[in-house]
Amino acid sequence: MNKTIRRASVFALLLVLALLARATWVQFYDGKALADDKENRRNAIQTYAEPLGNIIVAGRSVTGSARTSGGDLAYKRTYTDGRLYAAVTGYASQAYAPTQLEGIYSELLNGTDPRLRTVMDTVTGKRADPGNVLTTIDPDVQKAAYQALGGKKGGAVAIDPKTGRILAVVSAPSYDPSALTDANTAGTAWKELNADPDKPLNNRGLRQPLPPGSTFKLVVAAAALEDGLYSSVDQRTVSPDPYRLPLTTQDLSNENPSAPCENASIRVALQYSCNNVFAKMAVDLGQDKVRAMAEKFGFNDEQRDVPVRAYPSVYPKDMDKAQTALSGIGQFDVTATPLQMAMVSAAIANGGKLVSPHMVAQVTDSGGDVLQNYDDDAGSKEIVGSRTAEQLQSAMQTVVEEGTGTNARISGATVGGKTGTAQHGENNSKTPYAWFTSYAKAGGKEVAVAVMVEQSDAARSEVSGNGLAAPVAKAMMKAALKG
Repeated sequence: MNKTIRRASVFALLLVLALLARATWVQFYDGKALADDKENRRNAIQTYAEPLGNIIVAGRSVTGSARTSGGDLAYKRTYTDGRLYAAVTGYASQAYAPTQLEGIYSELLNGTDPRLRTVMDTVTGKRADPGNVLTTIDPDVQKAAYQALGGKKGGAVAIDPKTGRILAVVSAPSYDPSALTDANTAGTAWKELNADPDKPLNNRGLRQPLPPGSTFKLVVAAAALEDGLYSSVDQRTVSPDPYRLPLTTQDLSNENPSAPCENASIRVALQYSCNNVFAKMAVDLGQDKVRAMAEKFGFNDEQRDVPVRAYPSVYPKDMDKAQTALSGIGQFDVTATPLQMAMVSAAIANGGKLVSPHMVAQVTDSGGDVLQNYDDDAGSKEIVGSRTAEQLQSAMQTVVEEGTGTNARISGATVGGKTGTAQHGENNSKTPYAWFTSYAKAGGKEVAVAVMVEQSDAARSEVSGNGLAAPVAKAMMKAALKG
């Protein structure tokens, strides 16, 4: 063999070896990435080759699958009462990534979750039968919240304080997830939903933190009682009215100028929502102690999964004393979601212990065998002592019976609550947010609720937690306690 032929043969062999090496690399190393690539059409074809598993509310499926009329995607997702449950289910779309429970449990619902595979599935490579997601949602509470919010823009969450089960998650305005399921029509719906100034795709119950206003005074009161700054909710505080913000020439006013807020006890200060009392209380405690209590309730938690990841509610750092005072009334840079404020009321109602909130009870395989039980996994932690919880319960009852929260009264039930009206915009120029957080007990049943109304048709002067948010909370609490 002459020299030229030998060199050409070696070069050809090297090319073959390079091709084999690259094929091996793609097969064993890049294969998984390519298979998982969202642009890989085969994934969508496989996902929608068979009906998906379902999301279930109170024993009834609120999702389904329908045969398509053409194309390579055999099935598409369908929804029953889609607008009602959109904040819970999210959507599973042929065109867009799934959201909410549809996204969290996409592998379970499409049959690719390894827990679903049988020995035969492993041998044959067949996709397993899909599993199902059983939620904790109470359809009566969900409907009550959705109907009571009506045309208002806002969010609401209800929790069973004893178990941590989330009974309702509602966001208004809502949307119909069915509009996004079909790849042929989803694009138009997607553009319309994202262009809507009311942002219906935002989950206002779990993922839109806003200033909580005076509902945050419950956290400050809890910190004061636990710290020993005041021994009971009926001890008179040292709270001048008006209260001048430290290091400023500005006096902090109260909504009701004639309210008995000077040196008021915590009970009276909650009853009349006295800003001077809780602003000074926050300064007296110091921001670190208030933050520590807020974080015990769940603020500043960036990994709050229910199992959908909730946006963190925030109690800020590095404030001066004037800012700390404003934080004591739920203003400055304090933000909260309805989920967070429902957690505050739930812990108080449950004797100071917070059971981890969750909106999925179980996930099962196609035959109903439980793969994971979240009710069993829900842990609890002590937020405040039982005596502090009892005192705050009593003071919250005074708010509903004689104070700013009378619209939440329920005949035959013990109800405690706290209103909030949060200012926002430059020089407080925009319509305030109306808040109400509460608990109710009757006949061995309990529920904790938080409602936030971001916008309504009410005149600015008529916006209040009692006027807009408390009636929604009342409807939810009545639904949870009935039967």
